[in-house]
Amino acid sequence: MASLARLRSALPRKLPPFVRALQTAADSTQLQEAASHDEPFNVKLHDDSFRGHNTDIPSLELEVHKDQLINMYRQMTTIRRMEQAADALYKQKFIRGFCHLAIGQEAVSVGLTQALTNEDHIITSYRSHPFAILRGGTVVGLIGELLGREGGISKGKGGSMHVFTQYFKGGHGIVGAQVSLGTGLAFSAKYQEQPIATFTMYGDGASNQGQVAESFNMAKLWNLPCVYLCENNKYGMGTSAERSSANTEYFTRGDKIPGIQANGMDIIAVYQAVKHAKNWVLNGNGPLILELVTYRYGGHSMSDPGTSYRTREEVQRMRSTQDPIRGLQHYIQEWGLASEEDLKAIDKESKNEVDKAVEEAKKLAIPPAENLWTDVYATGYEPPYLRGREREEIHRF
Repeated sequence: MASLARLRSALPRKLPPFVRALQTAADSTQLQEAASHDEPFNVKLHDDSFRGHNTDIPSLELEVHKDQLINMYRQMTTIRRMEQAADALYKQKFIRGFCHLAIGQEAVSVGLTQALTNEDHIITSYRSHPFAILRGGTVVGLIGELLGREGGISKGKGGSMHVFTQYFKGGHGIVGAQVSLGTGLAFSAKYQEQPIATFTMYGDGASNQGQVAESFNMAKLWNLPCVYLCENNKYGMGTSAERSSANTEYFTRGDKIPGIQANGMDIIAVYQAVKHAKNWVLNGNGPLILELVTYRYGGHSMSDPGTSYRTREEVQRMRSTQDPIRGLQHYIQEWGLASEEDLKAIDKESKNEVDKAVEEAKKLAIPPAENLWTDVYATGYEPPYLRGREREEIHRF
């Protein structure tokens, strides 16, 4: 079986005749008019930024604004600095247990949240640190959670894999389980006639889960306003997409659900794809699959060096040629919206913010032992008592 897997991974991927490949460069968007510092201006995405399956692709032309692009850059640099800080803290053994970083995938989280409102739902798996920050959390709260501190975003009880905010539905540790939950969120919105789009995220590694297919069927049966967003970073843990999936075009795997594949390394393409997807589901068209093709620079988790199943040259090539932050930096400078010095100042601010947050998080208190009994049930819904590890170990509320 191992030899068969190696044989399959060596076979080149072939597209059907006359089908063009997706463009995944981070800096291929072009100006359509002079960029303005005060007014929105028009840009055009690369012709191959999207592919569609049983549906039209998003428009390649859109309006952007200087302040919007600068804000995106600020958020992306802060997220990367935060994830790099988590990497360092883990190696220093301040963080224990599982820790999954999203370095290289910043265009997905920032582009997604920029296109939505706080009323729209986002639910994802355990590579979730950026969403906690972008949807109402703080860097101090997130780092505090990773350190297991009482002031953490989940009171120090969830760790890296279970972070939530008022506007973020989690961070879930069971592969693929959040897809069913996201389907339920979309059902709730439709049942209550609320104009809410639900973005249910999963990775290429979870795409073959049975509960994903079951959720697709239910969502299409009831025409739920749900976007199933496949964050395809090419590897499910240490297994390449080609070794695990007979069909690696995840946007085509929804049976009767149409799909769109988009460049997940260009934040402007992500932003446009998400806007299109949101409008699609809110206009009563039912569910949609949105595959964002991206790349993670590190391993699956901190325990994975990330080089036993891919070459260092591959990672370095992606870093040097398709980095999403460098791509946005190129746009901002090339279009005359800010200078290199201006962007360096933003990066310095992000670094200082994260460094300060790390020191604050280290000073947060460790939860007392009695807190083990709390938060098992929602406040006001606790049972009369809760049993511990042994029959005699009882806590009464």
